[in-house]
Amino acid sequence: MFEAVSSAPKISRQELDARDQSLHTALLQAQRALRERDFSVLILVSGVEGAGKGEVVQALHRWFDPRGLETYAFWDESDEERLRPRFWRFWRALPARGRIGILFGSWYTEPIVKRALKETGSNAFDRELERIRHFEDTLVDDGTLIIKLWFHLDKNDQIKRLNEDARSPKKRKKHSVRHLSPLARRYAKHYDRFLNVSQRALRRTDVAHSPWHLVAAANPDHRNLSAGETILNRMRERLDQARPSSGRVTTISPAMFKPGDRSVLSNLPTDIALDAEAYKTSLREQQTRLAGLSWKAYRRGINTVAVFEGWDAAGKGGAIRRVTQSMDPRLYRVISIAAPTEEEAAHHYLWRFWRQLPRAGYHTIYDRSWYGRVLVERVEGFADDIEWQRGYYEINAFEEQLVENGTVVLKFWLNITPEEQLTRFTDRQQDPRKQHKITDEDWRNRERWPDYEAAVNDMITHTSTEIAPWQLVAANDKRHARVEVLTRYADAIEAALKRQKRAQRKA
Repeated sequence: MFEAVSSAPKISRQELDARDQSLHTALLQAQRALRERDFSVLILVSGVEGAGKGEVVQALHRWFDPRGLETYAFWDESDEERLRPRFWRFWRALPARGRIGILFGSWYTEPIVKRALKETGSNAFDRELERIRHFEDTLVDDGTLIIKLWFHLDKNDQIKRLNEDARSPKKRKKHSVRHLSPLARRYAKHYDRFLNVSQRALRRTDVAHSPWHLVAAANPDHRNLSAGETILNRMRERLDQARPSSGRVTTISPAMFKPGDRSVLSNLPTDIALDAEAYKTSLREQQTRLAGLSWKAYRRGINTVAVFEGWDAAGKGGAIRRVTQSMDPRLYRVISIAAPTEEEAAHHYLWRFWRQLPRAGYHTIYDRSWYGRVLVERVEGFADDIEWQRGYYEINAFEEQLVENGTVVLKFWLNITPEEQLTRFTDRQQDPRKQHKITDEDWRNRERWPDYEAAVNDMITHTSTEIAPWQLVAANDKRHARVEVLTRYADAIEAALKRQKRAQRKA
């Protein structure tokens, strides 16, 4: 693959200045045009150590207007990053629509380094490359233009760069590498191994909608111009499209249920109830149990993400309060999800959820969640058919990463009958203390019950997985629902603690 990277011709000073000025003007024009469009640009700067990637990033900052540019360097992980899934740091760095993001290092760096240094096996490496492919597909499907640049140096040129960098500043050549990565020399000792691993990574992730661009890096002037012109050509190509398209043929999960079909939820009993005395006893027992387990999970670094979905007036708020009353307030956050803010709407819909993931040992509880993509956005037409049908796969991939990182993922659907909902709506209207809980939108949603029921059935069918199953809770009786949620919440944490203990024994 890298054999195809030809050596760069020398460029005269006159030609260099002319191309540099022309590129500067054209990139600024493309950046201004991007501000009016509904997509972002993500530039990945990767390649051989010592290839001058830092100098390329500096050149991009000179050519572009830095006010519409965001640059992130991914080297060592911070404590905050180590306590969350690996892709958390990358989701947080994604640029908003109309902006440009430069990633100096990326999601490719860690897998390549670990494989080249034989810290992971080939199967684990290939699985990570597959995850990267899926992640990039998700971004491209959302409209992101991904420009992946790989800067190549052969072994002899890399040695020259390292030797040049070792000289005193006065003896360095004009184009010498001023700031090599601290690990550059260590990695250079394994050049051939890094080369083979990198070629495999590039081959397996070089696809039409997010291809790799190989840049010869021996000549700094040619390297910078080649990178800039590649970025300009990709941006112009996308800007010239009347209606931006990802260029992907997307596999989607079609709807299986239609309004009026027999519901998966119909199998839930509707007549389960707890009397006041049984409720008081069970509530105290399960809250005490959850209190102890939450501290145990904190000490062992097990975090929890709990999602509460259900019909309007199904009792989500009451169930959440009984859970949080069981735990120290320092251990949890409750996040109520409403319509996205302007900043959130400028990113992929999962962006705001990735940003809120808890650290190891803590809990994040969502009142409504990312499932809005396949529920309200589907029913109300805020997402088109391809977008919400693609959501099943995107959500499953998201939850899989959480579980693989050791997160306990709990998904509760609180189910009530239409008759019970009507009773609760009426009670809310008549009780001054609860009137704020009922809105015109609640009544309008009720009229679309069959459409929402079909969406819920599809959601459960496509996203109740073996690692993150839906917890369907019969909620016509609030007492029963609250105790049931507490019990299942505690059961899940207890099971995670046992799994961790077994894994430690095996290790």
